[in-house]
Amino acid sequence: MSEVDLEDSHSAKNSETGFQNRESSVDEVSGGEKLVPVAEAIRYRKRAQGAEQEAAALRQKLQASEQKSGQLTRQLEDARGANELTSRLVAAGVRDLETAVLLAKARLERTEDEVDSVVEQLRKEKTYLFKDVEPIGIASKTAGVRQKVPGGQSVLDRAAKRAASSGGRADMAEYMRVRRQFV
Repeated sequence: MSEVDLEDSHSAKNSETGFQNRESSVDEVSGGEKLVPVAEAIRYRKRAQGAEQEAAALRQKLQASEQKSGQLTRQLEDARGANELTSRLVAAGVRDLETAVLLAKARLERTEDEVDSVVEQLRKEKTYLFKDVEPIGIASKTAGVRQKVPGGQSVLDRAAKRAASSGGRADMAEYMRVRRQFV
């Protein structure tokens, strides 16, 4: 039945009932979907567009947050790597920490070696960067206490060797003082 046939069949009934039937037939014209008034449709469309814009803004914020998180993660990893390198160099007894860190970082960037192997390579190739390792278990004597060496000549020989090897003013003065005692 068409819409016109429906209206004709209902025209015999009272005008109020006919009006209701026409309204229901107009509502069902779009294949069972209820039609919405134009003003309401405009409001729905505006709300939907607003929600889409808000969703797009939230997606952009999420993307920016993920990028920031990635940057911070990389910075944290770099800081941890630098801290590990510094602690390994200090444990190896480095004298000039800044120079050793720069050299080690350059080597780590060039090669894919571990931190320990880079520190060992630096220790072998750049010995001037590292302190001489002294045994930790043996305490050294203080400056005020002197060891007594039997025989005066051996004391003089030791002072002469020390003054010749170091060339320091204090060692030279000590040698001259010991020499005056025996000469």
